[in-house]
Amino acid sequence: MISTRTDLAMEAFENAGGGALPGVRVSRWEENGVAVTEVLVTDNEAARQLGKPKGSYLTLEAPLLKERDPDARLALSSLLAEELDRILPKGDAASPVLVVGLGNRNITPDSLGPGVVDKTLVTRHMLGGSRGNTHMKSVCAVAPGVLGVTGIESMELVEALAKAVQPRAILCVDSLAARDSRRIGCAIQLTDTGIQPGAGVGNHRKPLTAATVGTPVISVGMPTVVYAATLARDAFAWLNEQTGDGEAHEAALEDMEKTLLTGELGEMIVTPREIDSLIQDAAGVIAGAINRALQPSLSDAEIAAMMD
Repeated sequence: MISTRTDLAMEAFENAGGGALPGVRVSRWEENGVAVTEVLVTDNEAARQLGKPKGSYLTLEAPLLKERDPDARLALSSLLAEELDRILPKGDAASPVLVVGLGNRNITPDSLGPGVVDKTLVTRHMLGGSRGNTHMKSVCAVAPGVLGVTGIESMELVEALAKAVQPRAILCVDSLAARDSRRIGCAIQLTDTGIQPGAGVGNHRKPLTAATVGTPVISVGMPTVVYAATLARDAFAWLNEQTGDGEAHEAALEDMEKTLLTGELGEMIVTPREIDSLIQDAAGVIAGAINRALQPSLSDAEIAAMMD
């Protein structure tokens, strides 16, 4: 069977059967109404089967986020901040963290990264000299745009910036594609494996990883799209379940999937009509978490005031 496209490691594991898989450890728990799934990929064969590099993948899910529930927003942002603080290398406190917002701000479902950068508290230019602020950490941020607009690979820009500012870590934010449309706008994946720019819209570029830029790369992403072929397959399966003979009809599903995935429909992506508000809310949640993790000396009220 053709594997259904997804950027979420937990969905890749589910697609692989969701059972015991050598080289993969999966843990699930809940904190303050946020469902947490951790997938640890520990060997190369498991990485090949899942289509994900070796490393840790943490997915936080809060369905009430799509209803703009304030408690869900706070719980998700706070938990993400805790996990970011845990995963970020401490290193030299004077070295900055470089936040990279990947994506095209002119295409709404692909604009999450630039939206987060717009709300990130940048401080590198304020530290040192007579205006030095010793209780704040050094942070710089950039939204490099996309190749089709700038003519420059995101990877090329980030490599050049990394050489110039010597960050202790690079934190990338990007839009992702989900297998399950219910996760759009309410799930966040955090991983220490870096990121594939353009993955959420099927436009794969050179990866941003520790191996390619020479510094730890952490990525945060939220699903904002689902492939049309995925929805078509789900619709076929649901219709068969409701009106068919109860058989799985895997052969028919596979034939349909092959046809759709090799045709124009397979390259189409679908996003909710309320994607504008979902992106706006998600950018606030993720930026708030980044600011909390990178500026522990500031209170939540101070961070919120600076973000407005």
